Amino acid sequence: MKKILTKSLVWIGYLAVLLLLPQFFDSILAVSLFNQMAIAIVFALSYNMLLGQGGMLSFGHAVYFGLGGFLAVHALLLIEFETVYFSIVYIPLLAGLVGLLAALFIGSFSTRKAGTVFAMISLGIGELLAASSLIFVSFFGGEAGVSGDRTYGPPLFGVEFFQGIEIYYLAAAWVFVATLFMYLFTQTPAGRMANAVRDNPERAEFIGYSARRVRYISFCASGFFAGIAGGLYALNYEFVTEETLNAVTSGRVLLMAYIGGLGYFIGPILGAVILTLMNSLLSNYTDLWMLYLGILFLLTVLFLPKGFAGFIMMHRVAWLQRRIRKLVLPYLATAIPAMVFMATCVLMLELSHIEDESISVLNMELSASSSSTWLGLLLIASTSMLVTRRTLPALREAWESANHVADEPESKS
Repeated sequence: MKKILTKSLVWIGYLAVLLLLPQFFDSILAVSLFNQMAIAIVFALSYNMLLGQGGMLSFGHAVYFGLGGFLAVHALLLIEFETVYFSIVYIPLLAGLVGLLAALFIGSFSTRKAGTVFAMISLGIGELLAASSLIFVSFFGGEAGVSGDRTYGPPLFGVEFFQGIEIYYLAAAWVFVATLFMYLFTQTPAGRMANAVRDNPERAEFIGYSARRVRYISFCASGFFAGIAGGLYALNYEFVTEETLNAVTSGRVLLMAYIGGLGYFIGPILGAVILTLMNSLLSNYTDLWMLYLGILFLLTVLFLPKGFAGFIMMHRVAWLQRRIRKLVLPYLATAIPAMVFMATCVLMLELSHIEDESISVLNMELSASSSSTWLGLLLIASTSMLVTRRTLPALREAWESANHVADEPESKS
């Protein structure tokens, strides 16, 4: 009973965050950012159903996202020309059904294989659809894409969906419903067997389950929710191009899932938020944001192989043992010089990019052509790196102490 109550509170809190976010950040830029996050969350969670839950590495997941987006735009056009008449609220569902139909067909042969072969098939399908979008102009619009207008749809309870905030609340409702159903899928026998097939397909076959059928079910469910994300994308931007189908979009959702944490349900949500912030905010301040994204992915693979969600879950024992406070000071002692080192490296990268110009930092002008600037930055970087390495043994000791589980005393016979 307590576990059910805890889960209910978590879902209520999740819904409250989705609904209250625009109240704390009431601006056009913030609402646009929240819309992008909502789309990315559904897309990343759908990909996690493939890779994180089912162990299927896909390089073409954007196919179902893009097809859902194109169908949604064409639905907007049908509403605009009065061919059909229904509220745009239902368009993400129609887009999801298109993603499901595509997954039913593609999965019928791609899920017969696993591992590298499945990944190559997904890559080939993705490139095939991306190339086809430039050939079949009547549906995909070629390089120009297809655009629609959501304002022609009939209002729903007086809401006409003219403003970005109205689209956000529509997206938030779909995000909550999609997230809930994707979580419920993980609790079904099919979802749990997907984990078993991911870990050991031979053993799953031995106990009577078809690994191919389990992969196929997860594949189709993933395509359905990816299509919903594509429908939300079309409603938000009212414009869909070949980019929604290509390998770049597939690679972006892979980064979201991996950086957030594969295998953890909350991981893709964290990854979607992080990458959306980097894409939307960091790109406004530097042209090197893609380089920083690549560095973040590399550091995640090297030091946080289970992603940010995995890093959070690593503290579960210390939290339950009420020893988390033992890690605060060691974390600060290591994190502060490490952040100084990273900030210095960023400054050196920016200086190397701007060439003869200068950067103002803490009321100091750092010139790219000054040798003293480079020597000073190199000195700060080397010193902060040395301090970070010196603090690591104390951090390891504190970590072992906080996560130590006392051995249970042996029972006397």
